[in-house]
This record gives sequence, C-alpha cells and structure tokens, in this order.
Amino acid sequence: MCGRYTLSTPGELVAELCGLEVAPRLEPRYNIAPTQEAAVVRRLGGRRRLDLLRWGLVPYWARDPGIGNRLINARSESAADKPSFRDSFKRRRCLVPADGFFEWRKSSAGKQPYLVRLRDGAPFAFAGLWDRWVPHDGEPVESFTILTTAPNPLVAELHDRMPVILPPAGFESWLAGETPQRRLAQLLTAYPAGEMESYPVSDVVNRPANDTPRCVEPLAS
Repeated sequence: MCGRYTLSTPGELVAELCGLEVAPRLEPRYNIAPTQEAAVVRRLGGRRRLDLLRWGLVPYWARDPGIGNRLINARSESAADKPSFRDSFKRRRCLVPADGFFEWRKSSAGKQPYLVRLRDGAPFAFAGLWDRWVPHDGEPVESFTILTTAPNPLVAELHDRMPVILPPAGFESWLAGETPQRRLAQLLTAYPAGEMESYPVSDVVNRPANDTPRCVEPLAS
C-alpha cells in the first residue's frame, strides 16, 4: 500500500512534469498523510489543472464521508470493478505528483521506515482516481485515492504492494476520458526497480504532525 508520501519539488518542476500551463504555488511536504489535502492533477474543461483534494476517496454515493479513511489506496487489478472505484476508474482518473513515498520494514525489533524515491530525486506521478461527494447540507468534498500494484524487487523487500508510478509518456492516456481498458492496464505495472532507491529514515515520520525535512533525512548509521 501507500500510506505516506512526499512532494517537496518546486511548483515549476511539477508544472513541467505534469504539463500544466501555470506553475502552482506549493509548500514543501515531507509527510503527506491520509485525510490531508494534497496536490492532484486532473483534466477538466480540456486542460490540465492542479487542485488540492482530500486523500481518501469518498464515492459520490456514500452516506458518510468517513468511508474515505478506508479508501486511501485502490488495488489496480480490481479497481475497474469495485463499486467504490469503478465509476472513478472509468471517468475520473488523475495524477498525484510526488517525489518519494514511505514503507515500513517489519523485523523483530519493530517497524523501520524507509523512503523510496527515484535515483535522481526527480518528481513523478502516482496513478490516482478522484470523486466528488455532495452532502445534504454543507460543502462538497473532492477526494482521491492512489492505485497500487505488485511490488518491484526493491519495494518487495519492504512491502507486498507499491503505488503505481506512471511513466510520463502515459500521462495523457491516463487522463484521457476514452482510453481503452487494455491501454490502461498496460500502465498499471510496477516501476522499474533499477531506476529507484530506498534508505532508512527516522521514526519521526511515524507521526503525521511531523512534516519537516527530518522525515526524509537518511538515518545515521
């Protein structure tokens, strides 16, 4: 799964990666956690735009927005068929910009957090889905989930799932409304392990309230 991630890349580079016409103003985030708002890129009105959505998908038909706390991830193998995700998978796909994510390795001594990122430290985008929930009274809630897949060998040492990292060449297919199912399935695979790295970090990342550069600093040996 993916339960925490980072996005400290300047808005100009996020705009370049995601094909945005205007560079967004983004505060560095070192420990993005479920239920928090985070940057998502959607294609609306024929152009790509970046908005802040709540992490944890609340389906449009939900009675209680609390369901989103359990829907921070969607298995890519079944998202097209699951009631919670299938409408979004068909009509509301998005990019979730990031530059790293955390996984916890289990051992007899407890759980050790690791940061996983691209070797060159460049930003990337997870495959995401979004939805809009409208309550009987109050403000609508727009939210998202991150798709996961079987891990590559690097991440397999830490967890049995990993988030889907889309190749930039696949962004348009992912955002387009009428992309064939077979093409979408081709995108939902593990990112090459040889282009990634991981290293242990401090357990300061365990607390969502801690959103500082300390979360991504290599653990002193």
